[in-house]
This record gives sequence, structure tokens and C-alpha cells, in this order.
Amino acid sequence: MEFEVKFYRDNAGLECDAVVHLDDGRWGGVEIKLCGDDLIDEGAKSLKTLKKKIVEKSDEMAPSFLLVLTAVGGAYRREDGVFVTPINLLKP
Repeated sequence: MEFEVKFYRDNAGLECDAVVHLDDGRWGGVEIKLCGDDLIDEGAKSLKTLKKKIVEKSDEMAPSFLLVLTAVGGAYRREDGVFVTPINLLKP
């Protein structure tokens, strides 16, 4: 499967470290936070704000996933649906 990774920033200052676009039209947002629960919460909040902004325009454009990428720790899904994963668990 082909994919493309881009950075997102809008005129209101909302940004996303990586937006992964798959060749089938799906996409997901990734925030990169090195460590700390507060930073993970901050990343998840930013991703959920981005999702809300996109879905307000078109529900068909909703992301397939939201992910906070960390340096260390375990992988899990938060109650709000945002995934948290350390970089060492990503596979090529």
C-alpha cells in the first residue's frame, strides 16, 4: 500500500505533526510527544480538535485513526479513542 506523510498547520495555529494519507483515501493524524502523560493529553486534545474541524465540513473526511507517538512506554487505546504507541513498536 502506498502512502504519503505531510505536516498540517492552519491559519488559526492548529497543527498536526504528521498526516498519513493512504492511497485508498483514508488518512490518520499523528502527534509526536517524547514522554509524559501531560504531553500525551496535549497531543490527543490537538488531534481531537483537528478531527472535529474536519468532520464539521464533511463526515466522509473523518480520520481512520488518531495516534500519539511516544519515545517509550506501552501501546494502548485511550478512552477517547486516540491510540498511544512508542516508536519502537512501529513496523515498516
